[in-house]
Amino acid sequence: MTSDQLSNSTIFPIGEKIEANFIGDAYLQMIFTDETPLNASIGNVTFASGARNYWHSHKIGQVLLVTGGEGWYQEEGKPTQLLKTGDVINIPPYVKHWHGATKDSWFVHLAITPGETDWLEPVHDDLYYTL
Repeated sequence: MTSDQLSNSTIFPIGEKIEANFIGDAYLQMIFTDETPLNASIGNVTFASGARNYWHSHKIGQVLLVTGGEGWYQEEGKPTQLLKTGDVINIPPYVKHWHGATKDSWFVHLAITPGETDWLEPVHDDLYYTL
């Protein structure tokens, strides 16, 4: 699927290409940012097939609301979960995890992220392509 097709497949615009902490083509459109009182942001993240973010954690946690396509979510030491439209993932503080598209599908989610993100190492192909 091309970026033009992806831009028409989501609720919000596709946004700008993400250059850091992701493998493959991923795009971010910030929907909401607030420093007080919520100290939370909401980003619409669009992944082309095969794209994923690096391992990371959040000091306060994160919530993912899947709005399209199919993707993967994995917490360190746990099995990978297949995500589809309508799925909601509640990620506790300091849990190391990653998320991204499957090899054969684009994937879009809203990420509600209060506080800071600690970016870690890439999700290497030897892990991703065994899914």
